[in-house]
Amino acid sequence: MKNKFTIAGIQLSFSAKPEENEKKTLNWVKKAAKKGAQIICLPELYRTQYFCQKEDFSLFDLAETIPGPSTKTFQKAAKENKVAIVLPIFEKRAAGVYHNSVVMIDADGSILGIYRKMHIPDDPAFYEKYYFTPGDLGFKAFKTKFGKVGSLICWDQWYPEGARITALQGASVLFYPTAIGWHPAEKERYGKAQQESWITIQRAHAIANGVYVCSVNRIGLEQPVKEQAGIEFWGNSFICDPQGVVIAEASSDKEEIILAEVDLKHLETIRRNWPFLRDRRIDAYSDITKRFLD
Repeated sequence: MKNKFTIAGIQLSFSAKPEENEKKTLNWVKKAAKKGAQIICLPELYRTQYFCQKEDFSLFDLAETIPGPSTKTFQKAAKENKVAIVLPIFEKRAAGVYHNSVVMIDADGSILGIYRKMHIPDDPAFYEKYYFTPGDLGFKAFKTKFGKVGSLICWDQWYPEGARITALQGASVLFYPTAIGWHPAEKERYGKAQQESWITIQRAHAIANGVYVCSVNRIGLEQPVKEQAGIEFWGNSFICDPQGVVIAEASSDKEEIILAEVDLKHLETIRRNWPFLRDRRIDAYSDITKRFLD
């Protein structure tokens, strides 16, 4: 473990061809490694377009096992490029049991573990409850060659509890592979507020927990159902430090790599001055496990 290491997020657009997406993403991982990245995060469900815009029985065929095509490809890439990879996949666990998952691959190509998305949304064109079983592995941190990090997935980013529990396990970075965008008809009226809320909540996780946050989105309009308007993914992937300062940010419409240095001494300095973890009243939080307090 070193005091400093470099993290990266790869913001991409995706086609309807899984093998094409895999090959393309692999090339971008190599680019990121050449730029000095040591831990690289891909967007949510990197191998496909965002298929949850409709409920279609046949789309379960897109799921893959662990180990499977993606793990095989990116374990090899991790070892060859000496990088750790946050690999989000549509996981086939068993017949009829599927998850939205992350496989954490270390720089030697080994699989450190799996995180399964805990919070599953169900909104218009985000019909994830049809496809994904809620995660049952809890929140997790992984000790990579470079540092201890955690990953949550997209809808998880709205919940401070997941960020807190992951940070309490020693993660210095929270990765959020993401697929978030606008319903085109709502963009003009609600778009700015929606995007700012998304950025603000994740910067708040960084501040409240004294960690770095790396959120990695996709770009482009995806319209798998011609009768529907589709989703315009808004990009704007970013990395912020433990004070919530944005230190790397992508555009709204370009494929690109965001890079930033994680400095554990800076993290400790912030936590010494803002000792939120020290001052937590763990004796007074039992009500957090209740749905609502009447």
